Amino acid sequence: MSTTDTYDLIVLGGGMAGLPVSIKGARKGLKTALIEDSYLGGTCLNRGCIPTKTMIRSAEVANLVDRAEVFGINREGEAYTDMEAVVERKQRILESIREGAYTNVENTENLDLIEGRGRFESPTEITVNDRVLTADKIVVNTGARPAKPPIEGLDEVSTLDSTSAIELTEVPRHLAVVGGGYVGCEYAQMYERFGTEVTMFQRGDRLLPQEDSDVGTEIQEVFESEGIDVRTNASVDQLESTESDIKVSATEDGETVTVDASHVLIAAGRQPNSDTIGLEKAGIETDEKGFIEIDEQFQTTADPVWALGDVVGGPMFTHSARNDADLLYRHLIKDKTIEAHDRIVPHAVFTDPQVGRVGLTEEQAKEQGYEIAVGQSDYADQGKPKALGETEGFVKIVSDADTGDILGGHIVGEQGADLIHEIVIAMKLGGSAEDIADMIHIHPTLPEVINSAAGGVHKPS
Repeated sequence: MSTTDTYDLIVLGGGMAGLPVSIKGARKGLKTALIEDSYLGGTCLNRGCIPTKTMIRSAEVANLVDRAEVFGINREGEAYTDMEAVVERKQRILESIREGAYTNVENTENLDLIEGRGRFESPTEITVNDRVLTADKIVVNTGARPAKPPIEGLDEVSTLDSTSAIELTEVPRHLAVVGGGYVGCEYAQMYERFGTEVTMFQRGDRLLPQEDSDVGTEIQEVFESEGIDVRTNASVDQLESTESDIKVSATEDGETVTVDASHVLIAAGRQPNSDTIGLEKAGIETDEKGFIEIDEQFQTTADPVWALGDVVGGPMFTHSARNDADLLYRHLIKDKTIEAHDRIVPHAVFTDPQVGRVGLTEEQAKEQGYEIAVGQSDYADQGKPKALGETEGFVKIVSDADTGDILGGHIVGEQGADLIHEIVIAMKLGGSAEDIADMIHIHPTLPEVINSAAGGVHKPS
């Protein structure tokens, strides 16, 4: 027989948005239930940001070892990748962080962690295990998972996704990567540096199609220089198991091409975890892709239910999810009016060189009718990148030619994910490219590239 428990707040999903909402709510005196069917921390902690960047760091070290002679270091003997050690290090780091999340929850009064899969029975009721939980405030943070593209034979062969690809304990002989977005690019370069032969298949005409076109071109040139076989305008049509490999068949520029790979990574986007939680019983509507529809207050079409994080679509980043949580907390607990549409949300791609981005691309600014002014500076023209031996990449600043407002910033280069915050701050405070150009930058440092790009902002001829 099921039991019924009444709470002030129920949070369905303990990801990087659900965790802070539940903890803050409980600390404000709300009797709170946090339901999680896997591990606390969601994709970022367990299958995304932390484990992948930990392994990417190992790949960066492998690359530095390979380039040791460039820096005058004589390395005797042949280096190799110990994948078991790489994965063990990754696991050790993520478990230490995850342990902190559980400790935080355990030490929070008024907060019950319930392990199991929750499902709506009505807008105010959720069943989990043999219990019925009720609350007049429910928050959905169930995240997303790797999507499966319509490829013939996909269900008949063994493939990798972004989760299973970081559990391999042996270096793949030949990895075929289906998809040239953020995940595909990070994994392709990582495994190439571990010693894998890598072939990438990208349906579009360049890698990282969401980024400025110059960014995608730069990353592709770097990849090809490292030995990655990048095939653009190439749509994978079929996967077929052979005696020892997986045969990948694709249409590339109208021609059929095939590659025999030992492993295939499917990196073709993500789909929301909204299809198994009984949304229909609560009257919660989704869009055609399954993402939960919300208003500016994160409220769903069911009055007592809010949703945030990857399950609602939009920018699927940990930092935006955390900001979602902070905004929703102000609304639910402090009864404040909030708006999320005008947020300045930067993001990064942790390839080498890194990609840092905020705001509009040059193409987007033109499409939105702006008369633009653009400034660009190459890493190779500055002293610090030369000293580091990291001269690939550039900084591009896109501004409104009429007002001087910065519309977007793009960095491809060493520490680009960190450096982009100088442009983020300028945009947040209403600064212009001229303001950045007027700032004194320490020499020699990497931010000098930003300073140089800002000083060169002008209308394209």
